[in-house]
Amino acid sequence: MAKLTKKQKEAHSKIDSSEMYSLADASKLVKEVSTVKFDASVDLAVRLNVDPRKANQMVRGVVTLPHGTGKDVKVLALVTPDKEAEATAAGADFVGLDEYLDKIKGGWTDVDVIITMPSVMGKLGPLGRVLGPRGLMPNPKTGTVTMDVAKAVSDVKAGKIDFKVDKTGIIHAAIGKASFDADKIAGNAKELINTLVKLKPTTSKGVYIKSIFMSSTMSPGIAIDAKRFADD
Repeated sequence: MAKLTKKQKEAHSKIDSSEMYSLADASKLVKEVSTVKFDASVDLAVRLNVDPRKANQMVRGVVTLPHGTGKDVKVLALVTPDKEAEATAAGADFVGLDEYLDKIKGGWTDVDVIITMPSVMGKLGPLGRVLGPRGLMPNPKTGTVTMDVAKAVSDVKAGKIDFKVDKTGIIHAAIGKASFDADKIAGNAKELINTLVKLKPTTSKGVYIKSIFMSSTMSPGIAIDAKRFADD
């Protein structure tokens, strides 16, 4: 096991591992225990009482974080010529079609989100092996395959993220930056958790949200009391 640095030891000492923190307190604490020299990402890990192997218990969706992600999201709009001006005006970083399809075939994936139109999806099929593993394949369920390209681009730039439960039943999502005010971190976290609550599968019995942990880049996790988060 790697040795902890002095700063990391100090960060660990500030967290009471036996305590379940409120969202408000965890959001203040996560700022204190961030030890990296850059603006760390703040992440939420929510363990759900679901079996992702069953189609009727697959939890996935989108949420618009009220205070944004703090990240400059690079968006590629794969659209036909008549939609290019619309996508550009909405803030897309890269706009076009065939030239970007060729670049992706060559291995280029220097973007965070790809937005496209239903009529273009057929051309993206052969690129599934490149885009799929990187989580870049557009999907109608996440709003990245749409005729309203401008709205899709604007939403992503404003803080819209998509999430999907992993094979162990955990939702991982970046909800902001350590430089955010604590109330903004808490607000973003609460929005995500409330969205997850609404998506509870009818086949999930018993306690739905089993645990919630908040952390920043390379910081220890802070346990949040899942039973009381709605009251924060």
